Amino acid sequence: MEQEAWQILIVEDDQRLAELTREYLESNGLKVAIESNGAQAAARILKEQPDLVVLDLMLPGEDGLSICRKVRGRYDGPILMLTARSDDMDQVLGLEMGADDYVCKPVRPRVLLARIRALLRRSEGPEVLAAESQRRLEFGVLVIDSAMREAWLREQSIELTSAEFDLLWLLASNAGRILSREEIFTALRGIEYDGLDRSIDVRISRIRPKIGDDPMHPRLIKTVRSKGYLFVAEAAEGLAS
Repeated sequence: MEQEAWQILIVEDDQRLAELTREYLESNGLKVAIESNGAQAAARILKEQPDLVVLDLMLPGEDGLSICRKVRGRYDGPILMLTARSDDMDQVLGLEMGADDYVCKPVRPRVLLARIRALLRRSEGPEVLAAESQRRLEFGVLVIDSAMREAWLREQSIELTSAEFDLLWLLASNAGRILSREEIFTALRGIEYDGLDRSIDVRISRIRPKIGDDPMHPRLIKTVRSKGYLFVAEAAEGLAS
């Protein structure tokens, strides 16, 4: 798909900021629409199904977290959440509600554009990740298909956000090898890890129960202290059917 075809919906009540952002993004080849009312945002996202949503956390009518939770089950595109710089808990909550990424306000337009492009490239397919030649990984009752961007546990479809799928695929396609947070962050985000971002940890905690792992005593995706994360193929293959 050509970049000019990407449709972006900005949900932001600061009209001047939204217009300036639209101007900048459109000058870089994107098509942009604006929604300023939180109460109308969810219905518009579901109706229009834009390629990506830039969603402000603080909105009149309905806040960004509520909107994200409401649309996530019926909207598969990336959601980029805008949060206040100091609200670490809001960033974590946004990821838990299904946001794919977040940027802190005030955000430089150039940084926002880079994050948007990274998310759009990722949503096109798994080519940015490891093990390009493999399209399907099978670990007993757990199956992960990168071509379809779907996963199944005991033949039941697993509901994963785009970011969760990418992380699961990256870990599973590197089964048996510890991946550091730095490696994961660079592979998925295309930027260096700053040592503070908690998005990887939040997504790991969301993925574990979905693939049949024990969140309290994980065996499939193990946390290796001071090193990173390890996908254990033998544990996945040993899942009870």
